[in-house]
Amino acid sequence: MQSWEKIETVSQLQKYIHQHVEKAITLRDLAKHVGYSTWHCSRMFKEVIGKTPFEYIREVRLSEAAKSLQNQNSKVIDVALDFVFDSHEGFTRAFSKKFGISPKSYQKTKKPIELFIPFRIKDYYLLLQKGEIEMENKKNATVFTQVVERPRRKLILKRGIKATHYFEYCEEVGCDVWGILTSVQDALFEPAGFWLNELLIKENTSSYVQGVEVAHDFAGEVPEGFEIIDLPATKMMIFKVNLMMMIISKMLLEKCGKRLTNLNLSYMAIDGQINLRQDFN
Repeated sequence: MQSWEKIETVSQLQKYIHQHVEKAITLRDLAKHVGYSTWHCSRMFKEVIGKTPFEYIREVRLSEAAKSLQNQNSKVIDVALDFVFDSHEGFTRAFSKKFGISPKSYQKTKKPIELFIPFRIKDYYLLLQKGEIEMENKKNATVFTQVVERPRRKLILKRGIKATHYFEYCEEVGCDVWGILTSVQDALFEPAGFWLNELLIKENTSSYVQGVEVAHDFAGEVPEGFEIIDLPATKMMIFKVNLMMMIISKMLLEKCGKRLTNLNLSYMAIDGQINLRQDFN
């Protein structure tokens, strides 16, 4: 376990990066922000995050640039300059190396790619250390639920093996699924984690999956390794939570499952594990 002083420092660095991602950021800027030497600052960041500050900055910029390119009216050179790339050529090389497709081709095809989804490192270590909810803000301890009606549609998803919740799923499938789902064009809603109804679970696959809903007539590209299934018109219960509340929500489903099935839910979901892409403000 990292020291809390180190975690807090890296958390401040993350926040600074996200607030200045469209501006030039030097290692000296980062070091000055937290009051350490450039060497110590870089070393701490790499130790806690697993990437150097500049690797992290580039991942964030490229993914944000990809989102900007989803707008057909955006010019590649303008996007490159917005995210502090010196030239069209340099941006194209970096983008192509990261995503396996040129910016121009991506803008034209909207092919699903693996976007970088940053997370707040402080929250991650709070969860590891305590295994419970951080109570800095009372509303973080609230699970918002809502029963909604959804029309006939499709679900692009990736199945696990035995996973029953997010953390098991990450161990089986990896934590990069969210980035790919986020890049799916014409999605009806944000990506979500789903606990599938028995009728939707294939043999030797997990009850918990991650996916994104698209229209019933969706004709776009399905990412490699994913599948697309039909979903009937239904009622469903949505849980809007952060990562630390996910386990509690799963326990709620297990405890109340029989009662919930009386609502004729075809599946239940945690909608938008949105703290995987938390605001760093």
